[in-house]
Amino acid sequence: MDLSSIEIFQAVASTCSVTKAAAALGRVPSNITTRIQQLEEDLGVALFSRDRKKMSLTREGTIFLSYATRLADLAEEARQAVRPLMASGALRVGTMESTAASRLPEVIRRFGSLWPDVSLQLTMGATRELMQSVLAEELDCALVARPPEASLDKIRYADLDLSKFDARRIYVEDLILVLPPKHPDIKDAKNLRIGTLAVMEPGCTYRRMAEEWAKDAASLRALELGSYHAILASIVAGNAFGVMPRSVFDLLRWPVDIVTREIGAVETFLVRCKADRSDSFEAFYDVLIASRGRDGLSPPNG
Repeated sequence: MDLSSIEIFQAVASTCSVTKAAAALGRVPSNITTRIQQLEEDLGVALFSRDRKKMSLTREGTIFLSYATRLADLAEEARQAVRPLMASGALRVGTMESTAASRLPEVIRRFGSLWPDVSLQLTMGATRELMQSVLAEELDCALVARPPEASLDKIRYADLDLSKFDARRIYVEDLILVLPPKHPDIKDAKNLRIGTLAVMEPGCTYRRMAEEWAKDAASLRALELGSYHAILASIVAGNAFGVMPRSVFDLLRWPVDIVTREIGAVETFLVRCKADRSDSFEAFYDVLIASRGRDGLSPPNG
């Protein structure tokens, strides 16, 4: 048993899927399967129940997960002990609302426990707005989104020089199309039976992806709303369709049969100005990366 096996186990436990864990950790599925099998052989118990493509924790797996979490936390504390950072003061972090809701609660808890002398100040906004604030030195860093098939320096904003950013990939989100209850399943935008797209404010990467996906629809009107709860309420009422990360959708838990369809993956990056150097930033980044196994996070890009 080693820390790498612990991280792989946490990723499979959080995603209930070898394929999703492999994508999150930047490994091939066969490697994930082999490492889980080796861990089970080492422990002498089955950690997962296999049901086709879905994997769920056994009773022994659930018990082991609590120990795996403690081992990962202890490993992070050990890293900090031998490579101490002088983190203190305020760290101003920008984040998308979706990331704040689905990814950051445990990160913030662990960061506060490890770095009590750092005051973490969160600001929520859309990707474009957050990147502007980083360049204006109103934020120290920000968690922003982009489609993985386009490199970060190819996202074109007329008033932003993206070559100034240090961008570190943190994780990958599954972006899903969300349709009203009883809407027929669709293959493309031409099959849409509703012409209103419920979205967040301009500058949102998810909105840009939704508009690109729906460009072949017969007609399309944007309905700007202030939260994912409001977007989903409009969808449930049958007034609109929308897009959101699956991690956010899973948190909302509406008691109706909503139709969903995956439309692509979106990478989340932690960005800061290249010239900036901060121990508090490095401490926050370390906690994000240490949390990736249990939350399905991906390793940094390079």
